[in-house]
Amino acid sequence: MFQTFDVTANPAQGPGRLSALRAVLAAEGLAGFIVPRADVHQGEYVAARDERLQWLTGFTGSAGFAIVLPTVAGVFIDGRYRTQVKGQVDLAHFTPVPWPEVKQADWMRDQLAAGTLGFDPWLHTADEIEKLEAGLQGSGLSLRAVENMVDRIWADQPDAPMGRAFVHPDALAGETSAAKRARLAEGLRKAGRSAAVITLPDSLCWLLNIRGADVPRNPILHGFAILHDDARVTLFAEGAKFDDTVRAYLGTHVSLRPVAAFVPALRTLQGPVQVDKGTAPLAVSLELQEAGIDVVWGDDPCRLPKACKNAGEINGMREAHLRDGAAMVEFLCWLEDRLPQGGMTEIDVVKGLEGFRRATNALHEISFDTICGAGPNGAIMHYRVTEESNRAVEPNSLLLVDSGGQYLDGTTDITRTVAVGDPGDYARACYTRVLQGTIAISRVRWPKGLAGRDLEPLARAPLWLAGQDFNHGTGHGVGAFLSVHEGPQRLSRISEVLLEVGMILSNEPGYYREGEFGIRLENLIVVEPAPHLPGGDDERSQLQFETLTVVPFDQRLVVAAMLSPGERDWLNTYHAMVLEKLAPRLSPAALAWCKAACAPI
Repeated sequence: MFQTFDVTANPAQGPGRLSALRAVLAAEGLAGFIVPRADVHQGEYVAARDERLQWLTGFTGSAGFAIVLPTVAGVFIDGRYRTQVKGQVDLAHFTPVPWPEVKQADWMRDQLAAGTLGFDPWLHTADEIEKLEAGLQGSGLSLRAVENMVDRIWADQPDAPMGRAFVHPDALAGETSAAKRARLAEGLRKAGRSAAVITLPDSLCWLLNIRGADVPRNPILHGFAILHDDARVTLFAEGAKFDDTVRAYLGTHVSLRPVAAFVPALRTLQGPVQVDKGTAPLAVSLELQEAGIDVVWGDDPCRLPKACKNAGEINGMREAHLRDGAAMVEFLCWLEDRLPQGGMTEIDVVKGLEGFRRATNALHEISFDTICGAGPNGAIMHYRVTEESNRAVEPNSLLLVDSGGQYLDGTTDITRTVAVGDPGDYARACYTRVLQGTIAISRVRWPKGLAGRDLEPLARAPLWLAGQDFNHGTGHGVGAFLSVHEGPQRLSRISEVLLEVGMILSNEPGYYREGEFGIRLENLIVVEPAPHLPGGDDERSQLQFETLTVVPFDQRLVVAAMLSPGERDWLNTYHAMVLEKLAPRLSPAALAWCKAACAPI
């Protein structure tokens, strides 16, 4: 199996490691140290050697950071992890801090009157440190770039990953690497910039049409790149990752050099050099500036083109979702047959689902560890089942399953919440409100020029009317056989990135009652032009979403009377589409199940 169920962190180890870190800080004359969950590429998914936050605190979430001071150590977590963190850290030594409601600078000023805090400039962006320093102005606190203090005490820190690179075929990429490089280089020349530094692994993989295996679940390669204004690329990655086939594919216009050569190469560039203030490590701009090279802040040139998928990528994603949808229906059919027999656990469910994806004979990897929450575990938004936490799937409850697959032609991410027996009227009403939010995003048309924050309230409105809400964004960007979480596009109240044709996002409202149940419903959607409507304004260009995911919702949990005629029509149309597209791909038993699951209401 791809997924394992080992316990990866032990809260009991935290206090000793915290004490050792404080001793090192005192010896260095530092009053504190910031420990982010980040690597030098600012990736959400990091290699084992970069799990510093988990190693120190025990917290295993995909986002957060710690600030260690002499008498308090704050673990900053967003709304997704408020429940999870309480079970993973030693609360006598680590203090959960609700973030971003509580700002780092405000918390630091409240906890400490004066002193210098250290940070690793390779693990923080220039934008991040600039904002933190602004928040500390007028206080007795200051920041200093230092070597990583956690690495100093982590004696058995794993080695850097050495996953093999491989070619992503041009037919699936939809565009050659040469064409991408030429297009982006032209943009640099027009802006008067000699080069751009690329530090995001998915950006360099997209640009060069290669993939890697340096972190679990996401087919990315760790490395850095410099895109020059003549379309040459210097790629800094360990040579042992590249066989002759990949080297030949990269060609003569891509120079491969070791990672150790990256900083010296930065110092030889001719300015101005474009650096992304929000994604590149602060160390990059510091090295350039110290060498007297003009730094110009600008977006990673790959991010927006990568986000706006071309026809080849979208077609690949459609096929991946049909394949994955059929595997999901086979799984749901199997699950409905097995649950009444009793004795099933969360791990049984995860193993069963992965088995159906493997049976496609096309699964490259799962796209993240399956979140399978039975009953109250469903309320832990990013719950990862372990042998220790494994819970039985009990009658008259809800089961939340959030999962996905990495296929050579696309990445999937789907959540379905299913009824186990009769979970009760309250659970059904909550489920229906979440479904109404899903439908609202699916149906919306909007004028070009709106961002994710403009649409996101539509997903929350049915819950708001009932005094309910959820503590995560409505949707994240998704890559095409790349990272399952991709920027810069999001459906989020803080996202100002304009939605453009080809962007793929998740549509995943939810509702969670701690200690009782969790509900989340997730489809992937792609932005497309909306056809002109009779009577509409001719000059107004509008956009809409195409739903890529093809899996039924559990209509046993739908309170039909709560749905408007438009919502009912959308659900029936969606289910008719699911049945039509999946029927040729299903076993007889799964087809019979799917026909019943897709019956109109």
